[in-house]
Amino acid sequence: MTEQGFSGKRTAEIVDITYRQLDYWARTDLVKPSMAEATGSGSRRKYSYRDLLELKVIKSLLDAGIRLEQVRKVFAYMRNQLGEDVASANLVIDGSNSVLVNTGEELIDLLQNGQGVLNVLPLSGVKEQVDTRIVSLYPEIADQVITQRAVGEN
Repeated sequence: MTEQGFSGKRTAEIVDITYRQLDYWARTDLVKPSMAEATGSGSRRKYSYRDLLELKVIKSLLDAGIRLEQVRKVFAYMRNQLGEDVASANLVIDGSNSVLVNTGEELIDLLQNGQGVLNVLPLSGVKEQVDTRIVSLYPEIADQVITQRAVGEN
């Protein structure tokens, strides 16, 4: 079974960003569509489910008040530390520093060590948020996408 791809329009709707934001992020290499890039007039970008998760993480960071320049740095750090699974941990942001926390115990240790935490962003809920948006906006493809995700996780 081939993976379901998402057009730019659908991707923007699912992630809850504007198409203009999505286009800018693709053109500036923040998140490129992994299934197909736009290669000229009339061509279309095609985003994977994993791309949706990355985009939702970026939106969560922006919604938490992190500037786009800082989001680029944080996201590069997350990709370096987590590889492809950027929606699996908690991100603690202290001023300009970022720390990934994989367990509740690590988070408690970090807080008890006197870190002045600006934001704690639980990224594990990103998958559920994306799935919920897919189901509500595109019920006709929801079962296929969620089944593919479950198969891909095993």
